[in-house]
Formats: sequence, C-alpha cells, structure tokens
Amino acid sequence: MKLKIETTRRIELIDITSEIQQEIMKSEVSEGICIISTRHTTAGIIVNENESGLKEDILNLLQKLVPTGAGYRHDQIDNNADAHLRAVLIGASEALPITQGKLELGTWQRVFFAEMDGPRNRIVNLTLLKSIE
Repeated sequence: MKLKIETTRRIELIDITSEIQQEIMKSEVSEGICIISTRHTTAGIIVNENESGLKEDILNLLQKLVPTGAGYRHDQIDNNADAHLRAVLIGASEALPITQGKLELGTWQRVFFAEMDGPRNRIVNLTLLKSIE
C-alpha cells in the first residue's frame, strides 16, 4: 500500500495517522504489525505528539543540529546535504502494532511524515503483517 503526500514547505511534519488507519481498516489485518516507511533519502517517519509548539521545537532542533550551508561536501552536487543529514537522524521507518484493527498508539502519539527537502510529491509505503492466530 502507498500513501501519496504533497508537501508544501522545505521542512515540515505532516500527520499521516488517519490515512494509515484508513488503510488498515480496508485490510483484513486485525492483529499484527504495520511498517511505515519511505524510500526518500531526504525524508523520514517519526512518532510523536501532534502539538504545534512541539512540532516547531522538533524542526528547530533539527535545524540547529544540522544547519543549512555548513560546508557539507554533498552541497557541491545538490545543495541539500542538510536535508539528507537530518533524515539520517530521523530514520526512514517505524513499526507499530495493530490491535483490533487499529494502530496501537499511546494517548498522544501520532505518526508523522518528516519532510526535509520540500516542497515535493512523496510516497509512504505501508506494509501490514498479519499475526498468526
């Protein structure tokens, strides 16, 4: 399964939890694991709280840890080394349990697509593994 995402800013977090849940509900998987991944090297997948201040804090932290234009060698090719390095810190996937046909998340947990080099059209892959009963 694939989710198509259209990002609007260079760096942003997009809550994709509802879209993932819709795909799980369409499937026959009531117990198992959902692997959420992206093949883009300048994007990632994270789980955290969907609170505007926290999302801004996460993006600010990434920009502080990996500043734009800091003399990275890859910038000589594409001028987006910061996006690649931020994606390395975030990671490209998450594996979450499915229980009773729903993602098993904590009270405040949401799944985010993390764009580090937008705006772009992106794809998120969903792999559902059904538990053997």
